[in-house]
Amino acid sequence: MSARLASDVWVRAYLKRLELAFIPAYVTAHGHAEAGAILIKCATLDGRARALHRSYDLMTGQRAWVTLAEGPEPEVDAAVARQRKFDPDLWVIEIESRDGRTLLEEEGLAD
Repeated sequence: MSARLASDVWVRAYLKRLELAFIPAYVTAHGHAEAGAILIKCATLDGRARALHRSYDLMTGQRAWVTLAEGPEPEVDAAVARQRKFDPDLWVIEIESRDGRTLLEEEGLAD
């Protein structure tokens, strides 16, 4: 079992990876620096988007990125807003990627 990074450290590292891959990204909501959950919204610039959040599988003990909402961007924005109301410590990072690339499947981000 590996130690978890503080949320703000993970966010800064993720934003740097996105920058190096030439994927525009913005923090649209600052969460709790140490323990805030992180939500990634990927807008494909065609009116559609997908929001992903971390989920913990109790059976395997693994953490994975799973889709919270997907579809027309206004609907995804509404789902993100509902999550923010439920969890004010939530970080929200918005990515603009025509091909939906988030880098979340890469080593160091996937687990």
